[in-house]
Amino acid sequence: MSASDSSSKSKYQRILIKLSGEALLGNTQYGIDPEMLKRIALEIKELSELGVQIALVIGGGNIFRGEGLARSGMDRVTGDHMGMLATVINALAMQDSLESVGITARVMSAIRINEVCEDYIRRRAIRHLEKGRVTIYAAGTGNPFFTTDSAASLRAIEIGADLLLKATKVDGVYSADPKKDPTATKFDVLTYDHAINQKLGVMDATALVMCRDNDLDLRVFDLNEPGNLKNIVLGQDIGTLVTVKT
Repeated sequence: MSASDSSSKSKYQRILIKLSGEALLGNTQYGIDPEMLKRIALEIKELSELGVQIALVIGGGNIFRGEGLARSGMDRVTGDHMGMLATVINALAMQDSLESVGITARVMSAIRINEVCEDYIRRRAIRHLEKGRVTIYAAGTGNPFFTTDSAASLRAIEIGADLLLKATKVDGVYSADPKKDPTATKFDVLTYDHAINQKLGVMDATALVMCRDNDLDLRVFDLNEPGNLKNIVLGQDIGTLVTVKT
């Protein structure tokens, strides 16, 4: 079956997946778990074989979190720049893992670091996607004070993604922290305005507003459940859909 035939079975042509740095921890306490990295790469390979164009934004919290050190007295701009470099490390690791399973990938950084990856240029990123390459956007937006959530929203809008996927450790968005509040209820569908007004912690407010104002749907799902990525792309209602109107 050709990629074009397979693509007709997928609901989305182009997606952006937001992975936290912590998602790469797996069973480790710090850094990158090679087994987790390989598992994610194989799931992305399945999507690629469906003919889906895939972009990734990866955080750096498994290595360094600038905001945390800023609260301890470090200059926030310096801390954020260090956090951007951590995302480059994660992006390079993901690129290597994807290529080890036969998927061509390109890391594109918002800060210039040409010895190890390309600069992020929107038209070039889209061209990579059109050629079937997985693109991995590193270094956030290239600016301090902006989270990788905001970077994911921005890049998804820039490349014209059909859906933004946020991979988490829980199976969707709840009315409260389900680990602390046993009465918390899960939302199947949620509006951006509700998420923002109720401060549900889906993403930071800047990211949510960008998605809302550009009519980009967001789906929050559990990365630790194998097959979730593929099933979402095939149209299953997994996790929580955040949209402009319900």
